[in-house]
Amino acid sequence: MNPASDHDTARALATSAGDVLLGVRAGHFPDPTALKDAGDAGSHQFLLDRLAELRPGDAVLSEEGTDDTARLSADRVWIVDPLDGTREFSEPGRVDWAVHVALWERGELTAGAVALPAEGLTLGTVAPPPVPGRVEGPLRLAVSRSRPPALVQDLAAASGAELVPMGSAGVKAMAVLRGLADAYVHGGGQYEWDSAAPVAVARAAGLHTSRLDGSPLTYNQADPYLPDLLICRPELAERLLDALAGLVPARTDGRTHA
Repeated sequence: MNPASDHDTARALATSAGDVLLGVRAGHFPDPTALKDAGDAGSHQFLLDRLAELRPGDAVLSEEGTDDTARLSADRVWIVDPLDGTREFSEPGRVDWAVHVALWERGELTAGAVALPAEGLTLGTVAPPPVPGRVEGPLRLAVSRSRPPALVQDLAAASGAELVPMGSAGVKAMAVLRGLADAYVHGGGQYEWDSAAPVAVARAAGLHTSRLDGSPLTYNQADPYLPDLLICRPELAERLLDALAGLVPARTDGRTHA
């Protein structure tokens, strides 16, 4: 086994997969769909090959791979999203796409990293940057720029919050860590690979992470669908959970990927 720690491995893998994607993005493709497909496939294969080399005994759950149910009895499972934010990746000049690499061990996320390749930045579970102080003014909610969930729009209207549109789930989660938003609230449907690495990094930085009803986020489940998510500054958790209490029941059953 490679002697690097799991934290360092997650960071190195996410960063290097990001380099692969930057190379793909610099190529010539006939249309955005071909670029998206090449990015997904190239990053996925890179991560599978490197994990097979560095952590040969571990299972892998990837958005782009076939789900092997052997992971359900494994002690260690890498949960990866080779390219989070394919729409943004395919649009020239956009930086709001990411690579997610997380490790689940015996019921818990224990390591992870989110690479923001177009910004030359990787945030991981080792020494994440301190969360900046909150700026004065309305709450800022990171939200999908293309399909903001009605739940978040309702929450913003009820709380006087501002919506801050941006691309991938990882970018939105890291926006909270970076002080660019106060919370990331999602109720439109996601999968484990959308949030595992962002949640691992957010927790390491001291942010609150939970389902919208305050219950724990659980990973490496038989069905990887994980419909909703709250990542926020810890001092805002109670306020947001209280506000969400009257909104969540009617909003979190849809199975739309976001």
